[in-house]
Amino acid sequence: MSISINQDQQRTDAWIGDAVLALFARQWILEQTDINPTDRAEAFTQLTANQFLASFGDPTAVEASIGRIYQSKGLQVTFEYIKTNYIPLYLKQRNNRRKTNRSHRRKNK
Repeated sequence: MSISINQDQQRTDAWIGDAVLALFARQWILEQTDINPTDRAEAFTQLTANQFLASFGDPTAVEASIGRIYQSKGLQVTFEYIKTNYIPLYLKQRNNRRKTNRSHRRKNK
């Protein structure tokens, strides 16, 4: 029975964490002058996707940890946590995608 309660609690925390991550991502993307408005949806998807979150562990567990931080420490602390722990890898991956896209464009010309 305790396993079910723990899984239910993790899902609840992840549901909250997902919402907090989405809010952070939207705000952060709007602050980035190098992200074209037409590319915002794609940036949002990349930053919040399970594929990206899996870089840090099980995506549900990652979202649950975000949710627990939010519930215990508040929005600003959680935003700082996301910015410090997840944005550096996101930026690295985005930079790599840009390099790859430029390389493919040159080859196709």
